[in-house]
Amino acid sequence: MSKKQNLPGCDEIDSGVLRVDQARDNILSALSPVNGVEQVAVRSALGRILAQDVLATIDVPSHTNSAMDGYAILAADIPTGGSKKLNVVATVMAGAPIKQTIAVGECARIMTGGKMPAGTDTVIMQEHVKRVGDGIEITGGHKPQQNVRQAGEDLANGERVFGPGKKLSPADIGMLASMGIAEVRVRRRVRVAFFSTGDELCSVGQTLDDGQIYDSNRYTLYGMLKNLGVDFIDMGIIPDQREPLEKAFFTAAAEADVLITSGGVSVGEADFVKETLNKIGQVGFWKIAMKPGKPLAFGNIEGCQFFGLPGNPVSAMVTFYQFVQPALRHLMGEKNTAPLLLQLKTDVSLKKRPGRLEYQRGIMANNANGELVVRPTGAQGSGILSSMGEANCFIVLPLECSKVDAGQTVTVQPFAGLI
Repeated sequence: MSKKQNLPGCDEIDSGVLRVDQARDNILSALSPVNGVEQVAVRSALGRILAQDVLATIDVPSHTNSAMDGYAILAADIPTGGSKKLNVVATVMAGAPIKQTIAVGECARIMTGGKMPAGTDTVIMQEHVKRVGDGIEITGGHKPQQNVRQAGEDLANGERVFGPGKKLSPADIGMLASMGIAEVRVRRRVRVAFFSTGDELCSVGQTLDDGQIYDSNRYTLYGMLKNLGVDFIDMGIIPDQREPLEKAFFTAAAEADVLITSGGVSVGEADFVKETLNKIGQVGFWKIAMKPGKPLAFGNIEGCQFFGLPGNPVSAMVTFYQFVQPALRHLMGEKNTAPLLLQLKTDVSLKKRPGRLEYQRGIMANNANGELVVRPTGAQGSGILSSMGEANCFIVLPLECSKVDAGQTVTVQPFAGLI
């Protein structure tokens, strides 16, 4: 039996309850990235995790070219005062380089992307010249090599572009395409099974009986897993009974890398998830000093990692984002997964009871002075799912905190990067 202590004005603190940082560290230290690599086309690699080093195969850009529509000249022809006339002796289109060398006192009409002709090193924008007969007139004030993109200035041939663990963004697959790379090696997708427990739950499309509620958690889990890019198996609603739960656990362990459940991890008489996990697997921990989401179970079933989320909708989402998502990204082999945290002033005063780290749902917005500030969405109950829909961030209030006055600085975790 774990010992409990009561602090004045505090939630009851159980010595067996882990702090959020301890729980997160314990989870990550127990996990290793999944094995398995796939060769995929670059377009199919969006959002996937690289399993290889990528080296530049060519210079990007592959040739020195104009960044503007204008005139290619030699910098020595820029006048130090007054103006100077240059003869236009050629035209360079993008993709159609010329072999002609441009001499001193001459220039070439050039389009954006056109290869700089020999004898030139600077481009004067067409808006900054005056046409005079078959030539142009330029004035001083221009800089040598202006409006020119040098060969290899983005990437040099042989340069390391990406390394293993990189999650590929739209810009990244564009970079791969710019080097002519058609396929890359990525880690296989993590396989996740999930189900809800609760005799009060009813599936969408069915008629509610007295005392029943619709199961929303499987739909929020579906959305969060879909955004992560994992493969998943929706196992539906499992009754709060020992035998069906045990069967579902074994089925998930045989087919998935991770099992996520929602509901059944508290201390109610019909909450059998933790009991079943104890019987057929191992329980790492099941209580965390946080709000919402104190009852979170973590363990293992025959090599399948297990996360038992609370049944309350907001609690399920908060615990997913704070613990399950970092774990899944670690299993995917992704590097640099630390959350983005901001320090912002709160528009209003905030209250909480000491004893648990609290994730209040917040809205970041610019005030009348253009300063980015934050305020809570309103009621913060763990069953108020609308608070997640209205919010664009978590306001993270420390374990020992009891009150924050308006105008004070708080830690904010934006949903950008999470959702």
